[in-house]
Amino acid sequence: MANIIFMGTPEFAVPALQAIHTRFGVCTVVTAPDKPRGRGQSVSPSAVKQAAIDLGITDILQPSSLKDPDFAAEIASREPDVMCVIAFRILPRSVFTLARAGSFNVHASLLPKFRGAAPINHAIIAGESVTGVTSFLLNDVVDTGTILLQRELAIPDGTTAGELYTALMPLAAECAVATCTGLLTGTLHAQPQNDALATPAPKVFRETSSIDWTNNRSVVRNFIHGMSPSPCAWTVWNGEILKIYRTSLIDGQGAPGTWQIRDGVFRAACANGMLSIDELQLPGKRRMATFEVLRGYRGQTEGTFQ
Repeated sequence: MANIIFMGTPEFAVPALQAIHTRFGVCTVVTAPDKPRGRGQSVSPSAVKQAAIDLGITDILQPSSLKDPDFAAEIASREPDVMCVIAFRILPRSVFTLARAGSFNVHASLLPKFRGAAPINHAIIAGESVTGVTSFLLNDVVDTGTILLQRELAIPDGTTAGELYTALMPLAAECAVATCTGLLTGTLHAQPQNDALATPAPKVFRETSSIDWTNNRSVVRNFIHGMSPSPCAWTVWNGEILKIYRTSLIDGQGAPGTWQIRDGVFRAACANGMLSIDELQLPGKRRMATFEVLRGYRGQTEGTFQ
């Protein structure tokens, strides 16, 4: 029986943990320390820790520092055959070299495209029609290791980052199981990445999520959907921050940055046409379909986003 160590933290990694444990059995789970979450800020475990508990996995490590020699010693004592890393922190060489058959990461893009912390967001922002997941052997430079397996997924028009996140979870799980199998049987042959084709996918922040209405409407739409649901693209409407989650193409013209409400539709003008704002959120309110907001709206029917 193989000794497999699984490392991950968010919900995205949970299906892979479940699938690997069902197929092989996971001996140890490594995840982030418990921390305050939600409105009540009660201390609670990560999604991966909770999944591990539900699966009956009792050996759970939650190191505060991955560079602590004691952590490397803990991993070495488990004599791992394979280490699977999904949506976790950057492992030092002293740790990822400990697995007999190899340590690999499953990344949510078709590497070398979208190296970085937010590949799903950037795939949508870039207007990609196809993405996928990649498993690769860990090395000293983030997301640059030799590729083991890739699985592709089409991106339907209008998909948000949140929807793509959900769609990629089972694909990441399938890829993780296949990679474990290949490493344990010695049947995988790693291929180097073409660094010339690499594109960055840095973490996205609210501070850089303001909408630039002077861009073409396809660019604006992709940006909005790529930031949805988090950190969420925003603009200023009637003096308040307006978060926008979903849009669609609509006929019409207007000066970029102007808006109008007509026939129950909230229209926003971009450089080469208009978008219908279909889902939004006002301060202190929940996320809503736009028609719900407009049902009781009695304000101005046109203006300019600030």
